[in-house]
Amino acid sequence: MSREVAGVDTLFLHGQGEDYRVAVQADGERLLQGRLEVKETGAGPRPARLRTVDGTSEELHSPDRFVELARRADRIHISEQTPEAGREELRALLSGYQLEATVVRTCRLCAGEGRYSPLTSETAIATDHEHVCPDCAREQLDRELAYRGEITGDARARLEDLLLEVQDLERITNLLSGELDPDLTKFDEISATVDDVDPVPVADLDLHPGIGDLVADRFESLLPVQSLAVRNGALAGEDQLVVSATATGKTLVGELAGLDRALSGRGKLLFLVPLVALANQKYEEFEERYGDVVDVTLRVGASRIADGGDTFDPDADVIVGTYEGIDHSLRVGRDLGDVGTVVIDEVHTLGEDGRGHRLDGLIARLKHYCTQLGTGDTQWLYLSATVGNPEALARSLEATLVEFEERPVPIERHVTFVEGREKVDVEDRLVRRAFDTTSSKDYRGQTIVFTNSRRRCHEISRQLGYDSAPYHAGLDHTRRKRVERQFADQELAAVVTTAALAAGVDFPASQVVFDSLAMGIEWLSVQEFHQMLGRAGRPDYHDEGTVYVLVEPDGVYHNSQEMTEDEVAFKLLKGEMEPVLTRYDGPAAVEETLANVAVAGAGAKRLNESMVGEVPTKHALGKLLEYEFIDGLEPTPLGSAVTRHFLAPGQAFAILESLRSGEDAYDLVAGMELRDEDR
Repeated sequence: MSREVAGVDTLFLHGQGEDYRVAVQADGERLLQGRLEVKETGAGPRPARLRTVDGTSEELHSPDRFVELARRADRIHISEQTPEAGREELRALLSGYQLEATVVRTCRLCAGEGRYSPLTSETAIATDHEHVCPDCAREQLDRELAYRGEITGDARARLEDLLLEVQDLERITNLLSGELDPDLTKFDEISATVDDVDPVPVADLDLHPGIGDLVADRFESLLPVQSLAVRNGALAGEDQLVVSATATGKTLVGELAGLDRALSGRGKLLFLVPLVALANQKYEEFEERYGDVVDVTLRVGASRIADGGDTFDPDADVIVGTYEGIDHSLRVGRDLGDVGTVVIDEVHTLGEDGRGHRLDGLIARLKHYCTQLGTGDTQWLYLSATVGNPEALARSLEATLVEFEERPVPIERHVTFVEGREKVDVEDRLVRRAFDTTSSKDYRGQTIVFTNSRRRCHEISRQLGYDSAPYHAGLDHTRRKRVERQFADQELAAVVTTAALAAGVDFPASQVVFDSLAMGIEWLSVQEFHQMLGRAGRPDYHDEGTVYVLVEPDGVYHNSQEMTEDEVAFKLLKGEMEPVLTRYDGPAAVEETLANVAVAGAGAKRLNESMVGEVPTKHALGKLLEYEFIDGLEPTPLGSAVTRHFLAPGQAFAILESLRSGEDAYDLVAGMELRDEDR
């Protein structure tokens, strides 16, 4: 025998054909395995010989060796899968040496391989028609995963943990077919939290009567985040970064401060958002609520070749605009009047690739504009629901941090694995289930489905059984407004959208479903993911929010993606919010420096130094001179055209080359818009 056996915990016997499997175990470790042959004698059954196996080698032992092992064992177990005749034969054999054995429940698959794996109520896992041990169940699960497509890392660990928890292999494999068993799909719950903040009574606010009376008609006291902001000087002109979850009321902070200053003759309110859809919605809200006491206008960047239309009134008391719309006004030297308050909503956009540098530049240029007009006391209020580094960002913005961590309703987060072609069927079931449920506030459950392209929005919406609608930036204003009204009136069970809704367009949904974890061809960041899932559950409508992440095993949306969707899912679910950092590559530095030159001339260097991100000014100025975008510190006609249309250097040169080759201008612009949509 290759290993000397001292103490023996368990001697295990399993009937198989004409002989018996033998396993010897001590301290949970298998010491040897082999086969026992039995012969019939006048005194009853006795061991004939013992063969032990070590790898590929086999060793033959005398019958006494088996008896020696049996006497050393603390206990002798016979598997219940051994036929009854075999059990009786083994009992009679052991009785001849004054030894006893217990029939135990074991894993049949292990026993057939000569392994001892006892089954208990805590370890037995149900398969087709029997129970097996965890190791064998995991092997069967692995075969199923290999058949359906490789699942890696955390996703595999998640399924294995669930297997041990529910002890039913079929329930786990059903998850791979879009099964919506909530006990299995539930990943975690983000609990509702309430910070102990004494509310500020509206009657105690020192507001201009024009706004004070309107607010008093709506509320008796402020919500906690609003109370914190007021106590930290929001109505006294303090610059603030207000970080609080979706639907906690932070937007009203900007409205109160800005409207009070506007009505008191201390400058107009600029309320800035990243998207046209959100700007339209905020404009209509301001018109409806405050249109009787202030003039409200809208300023958006309509396209590359139009400057927003003729409806913009720079003399209005309130300008609601997109970042690009206001930035365009600055770049072309348009007068915005005396600005008293600037509200930058969704300020975490500073950290987004491709867009962050433009917001960073806008803030610097707008501050320069206000200073040039002599309105150095302009108040700046920055709002966000998702900032991973609030203290550092507040310092960079030179603002007081007002952070409120309350979540008004709990959110359950669920994960289920679905093949791409089956996702719409699962989404349909989720939408139906939510809409057929009514909250204690008497509102039906409604769903936002997030996907990665406008085309996919329409595809999903067409296939949902209950009334739904696509919603994205490619729809005209009238159609978007109709969808918003229908959702608010509970005429729609779902909207299917791209990233537009993540930035705060007001759809009171109880459920968010991720059809995709990509935005275009890029995987979502943790911040974007939290921004989107935060749309689930509103305190005035719902008892809780629900989030479903539909994961395609081994799925990708573009061959440039190195991670698969199952890997990304658990990275997002477990990940911490990324810090908001504005990073500059060469083209971004050139673009913002050119815009700063157009607005501030020789002051462009100072503007660059004031920005949140670190701009390589010397490199950027060198490239601007090389590209002939500037002459000294003044933009050339080419540079002016480039900056007024928000072109990166590469885009500018592509346009020049196309025009020189005779390409039609409208075809050129259409092609650029299509490339932007693909991105």
